[in-house]
Amino acid sequence: MKLVSAQTLRAMITDGGELGLFDPREEGVFARRHLLFACCLPLSHLEVRIGALAPRKSARIVLMDDGPEVNTSKSLAERAGEGLAAMGYSDLCMLEGGIEAWDRAGFELFSGVNVPSKAFGEFIEHEDATPRISAEELKTMLDSGEAPLILDSRPYREYHRMNIPGGIDTPGAELVYRFGDLAPDPNRLVVVNCAGRTRSIIGAQSLINAGVPNKVVALKDGTMGWELAGFELDHGSERRADAPSPKALADAQSRAAQVAERFGVRGIDRAGLDNWRGEADKRSLFVLDVRGPDEYEAGHLPGSRSAPGGQLVQGCDEFVGIRNARIVLIDDDGVRGIMTASWLIQLGWEDVAVLDGGLDGENLETGPEQPAEAAPIPQTSISPAELRIALRGGACALVDFATSLQYRAGHIPGAWFAVRARLPEDAQTLPDAGFYVATSPDGGMAGRAAGDLARATGREVKILEGGTDAWRAAGFDLADGFENMASANDDVWYKPYDHDGEVVAEQMRGYLEWEVGLVEQIERDGTARFRRFE
Repeated sequence: MKLVSAQTLRAMITDGGELGLFDPREEGVFARRHLLFACCLPLSHLEVRIGALAPRKSARIVLMDDGPEVNTSKSLAERAGEGLAAMGYSDLCMLEGGIEAWDRAGFELFSGVNVPSKAFGEFIEHEDATPRISAEELKTMLDSGEAPLILDSRPYREYHRMNIPGGIDTPGAELVYRFGDLAPDPNRLVVVNCAGRTRSIIGAQSLINAGVPNKVVALKDGTMGWELAGFELDHGSERRADAPSPKALADAQSRAAQVAERFGVRGIDRAGLDNWRGEADKRSLFVLDVRGPDEYEAGHLPGSRSAPGGQLVQGCDEFVGIRNARIVLIDDDGVRGIMTASWLIQLGWEDVAVLDGGLDGENLETGPEQPAEAAPIPQTSISPAELRIALRGGACALVDFATSLQYRAGHIPGAWFAVRARLPEDAQTLPDAGFYVATSPDGGMAGRAAGDLARATGREVKILEGGTDAWRAAGFDLADGFENMASANDDVWYKPYDHDGEVVAEQMRGYLEWEVGLVEQIERDGTARFRRFE
């Protein structure tokens, strides 16, 4: 694998060609320090995620990490490179000296996740002067009997967990699409919120860009700001915006057409898409369905992936791993694709198009998105009932490959938490046993990790049939909290709400300060291409 210097890599980032920047460290480690446009691709998940992030195997790819792991001769980037080469990826490089060399060269490193999109939200608020309202101002209005329309721009799962009292779940790309019937009174104030800042800002500005007659404001600092102000959130709410009536849809389509003209959103017909698909071995192509996940599962274009528009803008690096690739967006209404494309264009993506006619006349597939490459599952397995007996008799040791958050929330009593990519070092922490059993929530990660566990321990490894979900379904007890930690719990990034006790408020304040500070950091970095439209 070729080595590239920090200076060479920076030139590659700005040369306009396709480029994948992949960091194979675990997400919690990645979130401490990383390059601006690096995609987090943990080695533990490499074979499952890479096909979606980098569908063209001849695309330029640069891997980076923070150097060799303790007690190993190879760094994570080297191990990831070997894995990618085995899968047929041919243009692989590694950042010489890792992110430390990037830092020594005087280039910027960022903390957090989804940084380009988070920084873009702050850029938009500054450049477009997106109006906002504080939690205190909104609470005063609610207490006085005023009834602003509160639209929560997060996916339903986040909204259901906690929301501003009275809020209606209307995820980002759905706002313009579903707005007409929600606010028939043009004099009613509309407040858009998320958990923090980005989706509040982008959501409010989406409605403003679409020219709705209402006054629209973003809730400053979202649900975090509401809690920090000392106000109570609702939990378990189920209010969702309905699909628009025919008149509201026509209005939304008219507004979206104006947005398309302003931001230069272009369409692509079936023949154009087929042509791009025919060139996918030369130019990377991402075909993304920006509707809700339920709509995608009910029927989608073959070869497309589910990427709800609001989340795509919020975390583009989770869906598209190749800079300067081609992107085709799909909806069935002529609104959500255009609104999403308008933001991707402002984010700096140039080859973005919306499929003309959406799904009309297509032979659609149903069901959830399937992984690009499925790892083989070992044949040796054990049922939950058999595992229960084996654990009681001390015949085996159980290793759980869930995320640390999932493990903390509920795991089989006595299970050891481990990170797949760290098994060469961490397996020595595991207790000695006649054989080992691997589990994970649905058994998928356990199946992929079982071979690694066998090599690290030199013992037979079985997988739990159906994973921990099957154990739960059998009615067997679960434990919670952190115990038996073979690996550190920095495998995933913990959101402020994922922390416990009094530290939550401190984490929320730190997170909000981090978001605001990204604008200056982006300017210092100098590689972002955010676009301003008058």
